[in-house]
Amino acid sequence: MKRPLYITGGGAVTPGGLNRRQTLAAIRAGLSAYEEFLLSEPMGASQTVSRIPTHWSLRATDWDWLVNMAARAIMDALASPAADPRTTLLMLVLPEKFRNHPAFEEIDPSGFLNAVMQACGGPFHEASRAIDGGAAASIGVLDQLSETLARPDVERILLGGVDSLVNDKDIARLGAAGRLKGSDNAQGVVPGEAAAFVCLQSRPDPKSPGVASIHGAGFAQEADSVLTERYSQGKALLGALQGTLNGAGNGPREPDIVFVVSNGNGERYSGWEANIARSRFYRTRREILPIAYPAMTVGDVGAASGALALLVAADSFTAGYAPGPVAMCEIASEAGLRAAALVSRVNFG
Repeated sequence: MKRPLYITGGGAVTPGGLNRRQTLAAIRAGLSAYEEFLLSEPMGASQTVSRIPTHWSLRATDWDWLVNMAARAIMDALASPAADPRTTLLMLVLPEKFRNHPAFEEIDPSGFLNAVMQACGGPFHEASRAIDGGAAASIGVLDQLSETLARPDVERILLGGVDSLVNDKDIARLGAAGRLKGSDNAQGVVPGEAAAFVCLQSRPDPKSPGVASIHGAGFAQEADSVLTERYSQGKALLGALQGTLNGAGNGPREPDIVFVVSNGNGERYSGWEANIARSRFYRTRREILPIAYPAMTVGDVGAASGALALLVAADSFTAGYAPGPVAMCEIASEAGLRAAALVSRVNFG
């Protein structure tokens, strides 16, 4: 990354809150939005999920629900600071294609970005696009976004994703693989749903909420993902972590990292992989390495997880609860993409 990116705000709608401020307050307070959800198949069975409370009309179809979540989070991000959508480039991460999300069963996902922009009431920058790759994709594109912000016609970038695992197809898929949290599996996934976006600019703004700087980002593809029959040895996550330092220039180094924000979802697989990778990357002696897990409040929110982790890191600096000035965001996508971002506090004056 040739120059730092600055987080100058964002927006969210999650089971923890209907905007960025509510969501971050819930995560900061360690609240849980878990609840028991009755399944249609098998009839009468229940599953622990993390679901956004909303009027049924907003969930008329899975497509409508994803559009409504994304639009609400984007408008939240544009409201503070006030931003012109025409100079705002929107990068929207969708649920990973391999899942065949029910929102896209009857409508091609290629039209989803336009549907979201229309729901927001105005055109965004013509270079706006939707991308695949899941949670880690939000972090994996940071390097190229640094160059995009150098363009005179791009004032800011809204980067984030929208997803819901609270649907019959994903719950059945995870259940068949024995991956759901339940009475017989304490270390399992709690399906969640959310939309989250960070506002990125090339310069910091002391008047903006959630200011933080991103110094480097790295990504790699894990061959032994949770979808395979092999256990990961953390090689891709380790490569992503090392990539953040390679691209950080004169920014923070490994000894400076004080805490981690992770999209770990409680599964044994993700815990084992992360612990193996961390033991190989964090070589400086530490008494403790604090780790924040937003999923403890909102569950696994899929494609929205990457931007949510960046929001949590930035909020910890501005709200004063970060244990130090430098954080590492570690993000894993279900299909194998791994990404990491080196984030620090911004000091003004």
